[in-house]
Parts: sequence; C-alpha cells; structure tokens
Amino acid sequence: MSDEDKKIKGWHWIVLLLIIISFFSLKLYSLQWPEAEIKLSGQNLKVLVAKDSYHLLKGLSGRKDLGEYDGMLFVFDQMGEHPMVMRDMEFKIDIVWMSNGAVVDIAPDVELDPVTSEANLRRYYPRVEANAVLELPAGWMVENGLKIGDMVEVVK
Repeated sequence: MSDEDKKIKGWHWIVLLLIIISFFSLKLYSLQWPEAEIKLSGQNLKVLVAKDSYHLLKGLSGRKDLGEYDGMLFVFDQMGEHPMVMRDMEFKIDIVWMSNGAVVDIAPDVELDPVTSEANLRRYYPRVEANAVLELPAGWMVENGLKIGDMVEVVK
C-alpha cells in the first residue's frame, strides 16, 4: 500500500469517527429537556418545555409521573387547533391551551388512552386556536381555580 493510499484510508477513518461523534451528540441533545418557570393562578411552576419535533412528539409519554416538575409546556411556532393525545401516558392530566399567554381552553382530568395504535388515539382539540399547551397533573385546574382568560407569565 502506497503512502497516498494510507493517507486516504486514514481520512476515511477520521470522517467516519466524526460522523459517529455527531450522531451521538445529537442523540444526547435530544434527551435534554429545556426548563422554564411560569406563574399561573398565583402559583410558580417549574415546567419542562417541548418546542422541537422530538420533544413535541414525546411529551410525557412513558413517564410514571412529572418527577420534580409541575408540568410540561408545549410551544408551537404558529397559532392553530393543536391536538393533544395521551400516547403511552401512565397518569391523568389537565390540558390547558393558551394563546399569547392567555388561557383559551381547558380539558380537565383527561383519562388514559388504552389504545396503542397511533391512528386510533383520541385527540383533544381546543375550541379556539392556541400557540401553547400546558399539561398539569389531573385536578390542578380545580384545586387552583384556573379558568379561561387567566394569564400565564414566564418567570424564567
């Protein structure tokens, strides 16, 4: 094998190694969830934030509970009637749709969905367009007197 062939082969290994490192870096990034603190109904809430395609699809699926968090905030690029599903959920939730920080619709105490087929999952739609959704533990809305028109404030 000539020196030139050895150099080319060496570059192939370097490129392959860079591709592998990039792949695992992206995987690690997708596992990290952004956090925020919001204020709603006089309560400061520590929430996970879903705003990229992986996190928007994953949501609270497969979790036993919210752990150290009070909820999950879904942020959408556009206003719309964004449906929510209970895909692989293990606990009930309240779903709160918001438009520019104002609560515009609520689905309280949403039941688990035993259906495993994506096509057959029950979809929960708001009555009006929204650009964010907050999922909270079931009963939170009633306990804290949350109502349509209440404002959500981002603390940090």
